[in-house]
Amino acid sequence: MLTDEQQIFDQIEKANNILITFKEDYDGDAISSALALYLFLKKLNKNVSIINANFQKPKLFSFLPSISVVQPKLNTTKQFIISLDTSRASATDISYEANGNKLNFMITPQEGQFTPADVSSGMVGDDYDLIIILATPDLELLNGIYNHNTEFFYNTPVINIDHHPHNEEFGQINYVQITALATAEILFLLLHNHSAEIINSDIATCLLTGIITESKSFKIGSLTPNSLTIASDLVNLGARREEIIHHLYQSRDINTLKLWGRVLAKLQQTLDGRFVWSSLNEADFSKTNSQPDDIDNVIEELIVNVPEAEVIALFTGSDNHKSTAQIYTFKNIDIRNLMREFKENNLTTKINSKNHAIITSDKPLVEFETKIIEHLKSKLSKLTL
Repeated sequence: MLTDEQQIFDQIEKANNILITFKEDYDGDAISSALALYLFLKKLNKNVSIINANFQKPKLFSFLPSISVVQPKLNTTKQFIISLDTSRASATDISYEANGNKLNFMITPQEGQFTPADVSSGMVGDDYDLIIILATPDLELLNGIYNHNTEFFYNTPVINIDHHPHNEEFGQINYVQITALATAEILFLLLHNHSAEIINSDIATCLLTGIITESKSFKIGSLTPNSLTIASDLVNLGARREEIIHHLYQSRDINTLKLWGRVLAKLQQTLDGRFVWSSLNEADFSKTNSQPDDIDNVIEELIVNVPEAEVIALFTGSDNHKSTAQIYTFKNIDIRNLMREFKENNLTTKINSKNHAIITSDKPLVEFETKIIEHLKSKLSKLTL
């Protein structure tokens, strides 16, 4: 019986046109893994496309090799083509008319005559025969790409590669390793064991970017010795670590730094620094001329600069609009255990990994923040490490 690894490359070898995709609300691990796999498969002389719903080139990851190949729309619509062999006669005039349920084409030859044998037909369009989905726990997270093409996904073999513990194993081949820090880590071992000589500097840079972003620059609680070993191997293979660090952590614009200052001004802690949190409201974004998308950079700074924290939360919102909490856990604390008993009306909890959750609510920011903080303090105070 073939191993999962052998099955994956057996399907890749048979495929003529491969689609790589990942969750619409992607992170650095997903986009980096997709680009690494794309570059690897191109070296195997495969036709490969990367599609992500409504994709717009992200400033933070603009340095990644071949990021411009990612397209925002999947086209599985087939066109019916009628072909005419003109080797024995050339056409001078082409017209058509509808006649009942038929569409008749009239072609006038310049010389000679056409025969029925000169006419052929066929279908053209994107004809993917393999889908590889990366760092995506369930198909619904693909959003429009899946929702608008469900029949295509059901009729095409799917390879599912992921590290999230709540992956629904929706593929025909499911390569899910929940002990891995990142999907990029899984992908490195998969590619390295198959054809180590193919992994060049660009592929290694993409994979290391995935590991660095998922580990928050090696600060996350689920970091393992294996992750560090793989990161070292990638550097030896030419991964441009300095370039990654520069773009991810050393190129903050002035507005992000101002936003960071407001987070610091509101920073609070409890339980001897085990739980740290801050918040941002509409005025904070307005006065710093920044956007809610900039909070990812701010969270990175919190994680790097408060290494003793076991739980970090950043709240955003207002008194009139939706409020959001981004919560990270460290030191092997599983966020699913912290949030399992938290019940509120009009609240949505999205578990991205065992160390990260996003909670949204229609409640005003202050009320929402108070309830989350009380719950986390209660749960965390009962944990014995």
